[in-house]
Amino acid sequence: MALSVRLDPLLENRVEQEARRLGITKSEFVKDALERVLGMRNPYELLQQVRNAAEYVAAEPATTDYSENVSARVKAKLRAERPA
Repeated sequence: MALSVRLDPLLENRVEQEARRLGITKSEFVKDALERVLGMRNPYELLQQVRNAAEYVAAEPATTDYSENVSARVKAKLRAERPA
């Protein structure tokens, strides 16, 4: 469902800057903010996810780049799911 919202130019600029800083789209940024404000996203669960990821990295000392490891795993999973 689409929703149009008019923003003050200063607010729109801040949304754009933060979205760019986080590496996400403005839509993703606004959706995330709304979910948090409406209580649909629990900050404690996010903290737990970050801690679990840190524990995962600590458990694999040979891993130097966590993002490459995740990328390789996702690619392998997609290949495994793709019919031959």
